[in-house]
Amino acid sequence: MTTLQNDTFLRALAKQPVAHTPVWLMRQAGRYLPEYRAVRARAGGFLDLCKNTELATEVTLQPIDRFGLDAAILFSDILTIPDAMGLGLYFAEGEGPKFTRPLQSEADIAALEVPDMAKLRYVFDAVASIRRALNGRVPLIGFSGSPFILACYMVEGSGSKEFRQIKTLLYRRPELLHRILSTTARAVTAYLNEQIAAGAQAVQIFDTWGGLLSDAAFAEFSLAYMRQIIGGLTRESQGRRVPVIVFTKGGGQWLELLADSGADALGLDWTANIGQARQRVGHKVALQGNLDPAALFGTPDSIRAEVRRILQSYGAGSGHVFNLGHGISQHTDPENVQALVAAVHEFSAQQAG
Repeated sequence: MTTLQNDTFLRALAKQPVAHTPVWLMRQAGRYLPEYRAVRARAGGFLDLCKNTELATEVTLQPIDRFGLDAAILFSDILTIPDAMGLGLYFAEGEGPKFTRPLQSEADIAALEVPDMAKLRYVFDAVASIRRALNGRVPLIGFSGSPFILACYMVEGSGSKEFRQIKTLLYRRPELLHRILSTTARAVTAYLNEQIAAGAQAVQIFDTWGGLLSDAAFAEFSLAYMRQIIGGLTRESQGRRVPVIVFTKGGGQWLELLADSGADALGLDWTANIGQARQRVGHKVALQGNLDPAALFGTPDSIRAEVRRILQSYGAGSGHVFNLGHGISQHTDPENVQALVAAVHEFSAQQAG
């Protein structure tokens, strides 16, 4: 594999000195980019795009080409694993992902198995293709959903506002939820290791709905399984450490617990104070975040002000990867993203001296 020309992202995750704070964006390849919309229209649908190696590679590189970001992230979806488990993933226009065969009975849950990773070959092929196409420009991030967020979709059958089904299962039949989570955790571990083998240089676990849980339930039903995954991951590839980032949206109250999970970095949503978070976790982990995605609806000047505020709050020294506090909105003006990236690079370089 080609030597990295820009390893700032990996160095920041390792808390090594950097000339500027690296920046990438969750959902950086997406509908806010006209070039992405054009490719998606050619593909015929979201899943078709995910399963087309050439097109998935093309859209992954689009934001790298346009903005000069410091890392690329695999273009895929968090629900590929339950789809490979046979739950029948599909995307209803304007309604988001759904499953034709959600887990609705004890028998469904008992039959759940770790899928053959060959069913996910299209993901690993995309990783290898993207890595080749990047040609060492920036590192490539692989990812998965956490067992808890995957279980939410698998039980609810789609996204939810109340999460009534999953929480009923949690409190009424916790042993069944543990069965789902245990199986899914083993699947996620195998899935991420295959991504690393294919060329992913860092991985992120998206625990987007972990913040919905009570304090005790988070430790038992989300954190415990993420610890299990992290403990089973390949942590070195091609002579370099493969860092793990954990992003629990709404998880600011659990930073100390998350810092002890074995992860190299924690993603913060926009409700967290990054300076206080740094004080709380000390030198255990790097931090990633945490601009409010809605700040990108502002002006270039207001975006620059928010960038400066977050960088100043984090303070001097490495260990910070700039990102949003959640995925970028499809309604974002790409010019504002360009302003964001330029501001992060400019102000952080000044701060680094």
